[in-house]
Amino acid sequence: MTTLHERPTRIDSLEAQVMAALDTVLDPELDEPITDLYFVRSIAIDDAGIEVHLRLPTSFCSPNFAYLMASDSLDALEAIDDIGVVRVMLDDHHDSDKINAGLAAHAGYRGTFGDEADESLDDLRLTFMRKAHTAAMERSLTALIRDGVETSQTVGRVLVRDLPDGQYKSALLRRRVSIGLSACPNSRVLVDDHGHPIPDDEVPVKLRFARSVRISIEGNGHWCRGVLATRYSDDDCDGASGPLVTNTRHTAQEQS
Repeated sequence: MTTLHERPTRIDSLEAQVMAALDTVLDPELDEPITDLYFVRSIAIDDAGIEVHLRLPTSFCSPNFAYLMASDSLDALEAIDDIGVVRVMLDDHHDSDKINAGLAAHAGYRGTFGDEADESLDDLRLTFMRKAHTAAMERSLTALIRDGVETSQTVGRVLVRDLPDGQYKSALLRRRVSIGLSACPNSRVLVDDHGHPIPDDEVPVKLRFARSVRISIEGNGHWCRGVLATRYSDDDCDGASGPLVTNTRHTAQEQS
């Protein structure tokens, strides 16, 4: 049995592929991988396939967020070659039974929630990807202002090529691409959801709004980590580590 911090280093091992797949699944509201947030409780691999259990900070976390993360986990795992039967289970949530039944039946979001699904999963995903992009714009531009490279009067005309290489620029470009915006170096950094530049007289308001979005995302992330750690402090996989991994699969390579 291993934990998240004891991931196998062989890139071709099944456990490494499973962890890499789950690393791609993001909490839509927090814009962080569910593995980094410790939402993956356990992983059990055997000759038939794999069963993954997820958990969230509270039992009343938004059902559509919960379904999106569980569904994305199922899709990511089923893309692994020869993985076998994939089961993803959400634990300790007030809609666990409904979500787990929908996932097992591959019923989709509307098939799982019926009339309760007031918007499509794609619409929900796009809403939060746009919020993540807004936060990424603010981080990049605020860093320039903080370093004295730009001012609040000039920052609205910064181009992608003007950003220094590094974490903020890479994150911004990924999020631009994810919502269908251009990654052209000559594009303005501060744009609306459709890629249109912000008029000079609207830049201060747009930047303040972007800052509030970024602070909200980061604050929610800190809150969720604290609540999860408290909720699962006595669990076999506590809220500050994980997941617990059990692998009993026998392969021809292992038997040789």
